[in-house]
Amino acid sequence: MATTHRCTCGALLQFNQDLEKESAGVSPTWKCRECGTPVPGMTAERIRHQHPS
Repeated sequence: MATTHRCTCGALLQFNQDLEKESAGVSPTWKCRECGTPVPGMTAERIRHQHPS
């Protein structure tokens, strides 16, 4: 089952390309590519490994 996340801007995040990586510090943070809102870490990690097929 695929993991999805509905951002506050309304974007549906479900694939790696929907996220934007920000490397600041020890572990990277992930943000919505549409608006830059931070995505919860565990959710982002699951989405990051999903690719459209």
